[in-house]
Amino acid sequence: AIICLGAIIRGGTPHFDYVAAEASKGIAKVALDSGVPVAMGVLTTDNIEQAVERAGTKGGNKGWQAAAGAIEMAQLMKKF
Repeated sequence: AIICLGAIIRGGTPHFDYVAAEASKGIAKVALDSGVPVAMGVLTTDNIEQAVERAGTKGGNKGWQAAAGAIEMAQLMKKF
């Protein structure tokens, strides 16, 4: 399995929307083209505070959740 982690934080331009959309498309393409499970752990937030919260404080740990999902998917793939 592949785990994609990162943070895309909104700035003052529409660049955020393009980067977030293309990151999602690229990650989905890797999964479809390779047949390998890919876990999406890329945060898209309005500010650094939200990113920190989602990376392991108040909002849970999204990286850990992505890793757990990747492990589960890899185990399921072994059954097929």
